[in-house]
Amino acid sequence: MNEQGNKAAVKGHPRTGIKAIVFDLYGTLYDVHSVVQRCDAAYPGRGIDISTMWRQKQLEYTWLRSMMGQYISFEQATCDALVYTCNRLKLDLDETTSTVLCNAYLNLSPHPEVPAALQRLKDMGLPLAILSNGSVFSIDSVVKNSGLQEYFTQLLSVERIGVFKPDLRVYTLACEALGLAPHEILFVSSNAWDASGARYFGFDVCWVNRRDNTFDELGTAPSYVVRGLDEVPEIVSNT
Repeated sequence: MNEQGNKAAVKGHPRTGIKAIVFDLYGTLYDVHSVVQRCDAAYPGRGIDISTMWRQKQLEYTWLRSMMGQYISFEQATCDALVYTCNRLKLDLDETTSTVLCNAYLNLSPHPEVPAALQRLKDMGLPLAILSNGSVFSIDSVVKNSGLQEYFTQLLSVERIGVFKPDLRVYTLACEALGLAPHEILFVSSNAWDASGARYFGFDVCWVNRRDNTFDELGTAPSYVVRGLDEVPEIVSNT
């Protein structure tokens, strides 16, 4: 999307009013690559390589498991992806190292602008929720360990229905929990595949494009494009 398109996406597309905001967790609120330091400690000089491949395989395993109708917990998908990554990179992985690295996913760091942005949105009186592929345990752990639990009224996991995003059934969980129609919810994600699924479901969608990526060609587009969560309050105030 070009610069003009980005500006239009941020400033336009008014609706009858946003009544709640639902956030993706991994990558959107929290930096999945904050595990690099732990990876480097275990395998010096290989941290970014491990983190990048690990995250990609983690995502692929959630999609493939959903397609096969073989749901497993997000923690298991994360562990399986780490095993693959170490095998692929020819790195020895023992049980202790696996536990240490997988636990790093329970202690992810929020992106720098996130706490202040959440405070501004909370001050606007909007219910804020998380809808994540994580399990109940993993979502609760990440949010509590970062000290951000006060901002959210709902922490929603795909665990309840046993299928991962972007299956459209997942997005129904937010409507049911908040008692709102899809068009009354602004869904915020940094993952283009997730943003596409949410848009097909009927949410207004804000894509957080921190790294100047290209949106996936999946037949739809986000309602808004921002470079960080600190721009989301502007969207809310302009609708």
